Amino acid sequence: MSSNSEDPVLRNARAKGVLTRVALFLGELRDGLTMINMQSAFLITSKNYTEKQAGIMFFVFGLAQFLAQTPAGYLMDYSEKKVELLSAAAISTTLLTVATAVFAQDYGGNLIFMVFLKAVQGAVTALIPTGLNSITQGIVGSTGMTSQVSMNEKMNHLGTAIIVLIGSLLAYALYPNIGLLFVVSPIACAGMLYYLRQIQPGDIDHNAARGLDTSKQSERVVDSSNNAIQGQPSFNFGFGSEEPSNDNNSSRAETPLQVLKDPILLLFILICFTFHLSNGTVLPLVMQTLAIANGGTGILMSGFCIIIAQTFMVLSAHICGKYSGIYGRKGLFLLGLMSVPIRCAILTALLRIKDSVGESTILDMIILSTQVLDGVGAGIFGTMYVLVTSDIGGGTGRFSLTLGLTTAAMSIGGTVSGYLGQALAEDIGYRQAFMILGGMSLIPAVLYLIFMPETLSDAESSTSASNGMNEIAEENEEGEPSAPYGRLA
Repeated sequence: MSSNSEDPVLRNARAKGVLTRVALFLGELRDGLTMINMQSAFLITSKNYTEKQAGIMFFVFGLAQFLAQTPAGYLMDYSEKKVELLSAAAISTTLLTVATAVFAQDYGGNLIFMVFLKAVQGAVTALIPTGLNSITQGIVGSTGMTSQVSMNEKMNHLGTAIIVLIGSLLAYALYPNIGLLFVVSPIACAGMLYYLRQIQPGDIDHNAARGLDTSKQSERVVDSSNNAIQGQPSFNFGFGSEEPSNDNNSSRAETPLQVLKDPILLLFILICFTFHLSNGTVLPLVMQTLAIANGGTGILMSGFCIIIAQTFMVLSAHICGKYSGIYGRKGLFLLGLMSVPIRCAILTALLRIKDSVGESTILDMIILSTQVLDGVGAGIFGTMYVLVTSDIGGGTGRFSLTLGLTTAAMSIGGTVSGYLGQALAEDIGYRQAFMILGGMSLIPAVLYLIFMPETLSDAESSTSASNGMNEIAEENEEGEPSAPYGRLA
């Protein structure tokens, strides 16, 4: 059955189901690979890189990602080849991950070449988050984003946890020659491509993907007869009138300069930057704390750092999807932001104890358990930043551009954080590094608490409340107790 002859409701349900499977396999690929952290541990423990050498590589990776992120968003707003662009980005980043393991020389002997590989990989991966979320909004519409982004994030984190578990077990079995663990990246890429090919051209409304269509009060159903992009790239960045539309009744996209004049967006960009500036390097430092001087067991434990965090990120994403559409974005976002200073304070105290008593398996297990807080913080942030960006970009026709800006802020924040953290760890020690990062992490929390307004729209709040009441009614019919939030909705 062709896409055009298929019932629109069934087509939309099918496309959403395929999207969740794409997200499952894309989790390990979507932001330059969670395996980036495994690569850092691999280079330091197996290839004898210093922390600064690893830090330089991933600084360049993040810088390239930052520079490419906003142009990638602009491209996605206008392209009707979103599926093809996302596929090409996934294949490229997979090949570059494998190349990292294959070509890395001991003691950073070919460091310049490795830096070049990371620069190319960073630029390529800029297409992944904007591509996935643009396709998502094109399938479900702006008012369907809360539930679908939550589902995407849950599947992302679940997929990452499974892949990293496999990689960690391979690394433990192969130690110290652990380069073969990166075979899991092609496996994830193959699964993602298999399902991504099942998204048909008629499944995506490209104007809804841009954020132009915000008038409907419920999740959209694509009308494949009218899903082409209105207009083509105008390169009118704001020094003139609005971008022209095809007719007088259609919505108009704001120019990039108009988007950048929004003070709420600029504030949120600053919050994204400062959060990742403080949080981006905490996970690699925890992994290195456990991996250094612990041999194969340390590599296995560093892998479990990711697995524990990703498992709790699934729960965090579920909570965000269930409650942020009813109670609003701000409370949950603040919870995620505050988890970082708490986590860093605990790590500082644990390393002070470790310095006093020496190596201890029990202490290592307690340090490992702090990754639960990473699952809370990064899990909430990963879901909520997409939703808040969608709230801010609603009606502008520049959703992917706006998402590119906020993701770019995250990229450069994480980039600077990566080098800063590695330099601090090498120069003054891991305990002092965690202390400084914990103090820095208070900045985004204070900014969000004092200056950031609630961004959830009345339309989506009403839709979420209605969906919540429908779920409660179904539960009552089955004799199950009502969810507590239903009484408030």
